[in-house]
Amino acid sequence: MERLPRAIRILIVDDHAVVRRGLVMVLTLQPDFTVVGEAGSAAAAVTLAAALQPDLVLLDLALPDQEGSAAVPALRRAAPGCRILVLSGAQDTRLIQAALAADVDGYVPKEVTPHELAAAIRQVASQESYIHPDILQAVSRSAARPDPAFQALTRRELEVLQLMATMATNREIAERLVVSEETVRSHVKSILRKLDQPNRTQAVIEAVRRGLIEV
Repeated sequence: MERLPRAIRILIVDDHAVVRRGLVMVLTLQPDFTVVGEAGSAAAAVTLAAALQPDLVLLDLALPDQEGSAAVPALRRAAPGCRILVLSGAQDTRLIQAALAADVDGYVPKEVTPHELAAAIRQVASQESYIHPDILQAVSRSAARPDPAFQALTRRELEVLQLMATMATNREIAERLVVSEETVRSHVKSILRKLDQPNRTQAVIEAVRRGLIEV
């Protein structure tokens, strides 16, 4: 008998009970999602993360006791294996940048459709990163400082980088460019080094700010 894949265990963190209830209703419609807990504050989120060890924390930024981005380190310590996906209605570029600087694994605005949210959750839970195009555009409005030591990306690296800004996984990028997945990983590693960024998410943000790719 074929074994079904384990469901993605999700902890919802939002200070509005109505929003949490709505998210529970939407997410439980997905056969591969299980909502294991809800929290209305950063402190409660950390406590529940430690107790439940979720696969993914769906995190709002506007929490009553602490900004969501400031709670990320404590969440990482409480549940080292969890992924963190921001779901926020925040329009303030400062809040967005603070969350991205905290090294979250993904960021989607609350205006997304249930289908988009589910796709983002699956991508982030599978060890990929995802930033919604609206968030990238908001970040791109802040100009990047010139860097005389910047190493130019090759044409192929720019192609990979453009696809990194979508929901494409390394495997999907490889299929699109008709190369091996190992080749894509090599290009990604080079892109991170040249842009001096720690991960794909930050590399895409930096590329958008530099005008290297379009969103």
